[in-house]
Amino acid sequence: MLDFKDPSFIADPYPGLAKLRAVGKPVWHEELGLYLAAKHRDANDVLRNKSLGRIYRPRVPEDEWFDFNWLHSDSILDSEPPKHTRLRSLVAKAFNRNRIDALAPQIEILTCELLDHIATKKDFDVIADYAEPLPVKVIAALLNFPAEDEYLLRPWSQAIVKMYEVDPSPESQSAARRAATEFAAYVQDLMISRKKNPGTDLISELAIVEEAGEKLNTHELIATCILLLNAGHEASVNGFGNGIVAAFKEESQWNLLKSDPYAVSTTAIEEFLRFDAPLHFFDRTATEDTHIGGVEIKKGEKIVSLLGSANRDEEIFENPNVMNLQRDPNPHIGFGAGIHFCLGGPLARLEMNISLPALFARFPNMTLVGEATRRPTFSLRGYEKIPATIN
Repeated sequence: MLDFKDPSFIADPYPGLAKLRAVGKPVWHEELGLYLAAKHRDANDVLRNKSLGRIYRPRVPEDEWFDFNWLHSDSILDSEPPKHTRLRSLVAKAFNRNRIDALAPQIEILTCELLDHIATKKDFDVIADYAEPLPVKVIAALLNFPAEDEYLLRPWSQAIVKMYEVDPSPESQSAARRAATEFAAYVQDLMISRKKNPGTDLISELAIVEEAGEKLNTHELIATCILLLNAGHEASVNGFGNGIVAAFKEESQWNLLKSDPYAVSTTAIEEFLRFDAPLHFFDRTATEDTHIGGVEIKKGEKIVSLLGSANRDEEIFENPNVMNLQRDPNPHIGFGAGIHFCLGGPLARLEMNISLPALFARFPNMTLVGEATRRPTFSLRGYEKIPATIN
C-alpha cells in the first residue's frame, strides 16, 4: 500500500498511483482508515456525489485550535448545503466572473513589473521572483491589503495549508494554529475598518452583500477572505511551477512555449494543471451508505479523490504520462469538480494565461539551471525553488 510520507513517493508519486488505478476500483488504506479513489471515473464521482460531504471535524483540544477550527467550519470549502449554498451565493455576488475578468489589466501591469525586475538580473527564481508574488499581489489588491504587509500573506497561507497533508508534524501543527490566529485577527481589523470607511475592495463588498435577507457573519467573512487568498494563489503558484519544470524536461514542449507562447498558452495551462496537478488529495465523508466504483462506502467512512492520479488515467487521456501542451480536449479535474470546484480556479487560470506567455515572450531564451527544489508535501504539490536564467 502507498506510503504518502515516503520521500521517494512524494518526489514521483505517479508510478505508485498507476498501480493503484490498475486495481480498477477504490482501495481501502488501512493506515489512513479511508478509501482511495484513483481512477478518473471514481475520483470525479467522489467530488460530485451528493451522498459524500466535505465534513469538517474540529481538531482537539478545541481551545488550542479555536481559530483554526472556525476558519474551516465557517468556510465554503468545509461546509455542505444548505450552509454551503448560502455562503457560495453570497460570495458569488461579490466575487464573480465579471469581477475576476476586470482584474486582467491589473494582472498585466503586475506581470510587467515583475518581468522588468527579472530583466535587471541574469539569474532568477521562477517561484520567488514570478510565480509566487503575482497571485499574492493580485489577491492583496483585490482585498486592498496594505502593500507593506504583503510579505505576511504567503507564510500565513503556507502554514495553514500544511494541515491538509496526510500527517502534519507537531511543528507544522503549532505553526498552523499561530498563523490562523494571526491571520484571522489581521483580517478582522481590516473588516472593522472597512465597515466604518467602505471602499470598492472585496472586503468592503463582502461586508454589505446580501441575498434573500442573509448576510455573512463576522467569522464567515474572515474565513472567506482567507480562503480566497489560500485558494487564489496556491493553485496558481504550484500549477505554474510544476508545469514549467515538466515542460523544460520535454524539449519539444519547451520549444513550443518559446516559439509562439500566446498561441499555445490556453491549452498549455490546462496541461500544466493535468500533467502534475497542484492538488492531489481531497477527502469526503459518506453522509449515508453509497457506492463509488462498485465499492460500498458506509455512512461515516471517508474516501479520497486522488486528483493527480485521475489526471493520468489511461482510459481518459492518450499517452497520459507524456506532456502535450496542445492537448485538446483535456477533461482534467485539477481544480476539483462539483460544488467544491476550486473557488480560486478562474482567477488562477486568468493569471497563468497572462503570465505564462508574457514570460516567454519577454525572455525567449530563458532556461532552467541547476536543480529545482520540490516542496516535501504530497497533497499540495509544488516547488520551493526553480532556478533559471534569461541568458
